[in-house]
Amino acid sequence: MVTLLICLILAGWTAAIAIFSVQNATAVSIQFLFFRSIELPLGIVLAFGIGIGLFSVAILQLFWKLTNLQANSNTFEENENWE
Repeated sequence: MVTLLICLILAGWTAAIAIFSVQNATAVSIQFLFFRSIELPLGIVLAFGIGIGLFSVAILQLFWKLTNLQANSNTFEENENWE
């Protein structure tokens, strides 16, 4: 049931992004400090932004889990020394 709900939420967001990008097909360019990108459709820029965000969150979760595992193993080793 939870998997179905997650799939429905993802399908809804995908449909909303598709409708938004079709209705706003104007070309935009991103400017950061002194750098300026080429003009791309808004849907492409939106898709790249979401993709980069998802990828960076996945990498951060991986590092967070690794640090938690190391912290738990250090606690376990400290508890062994007290025996």
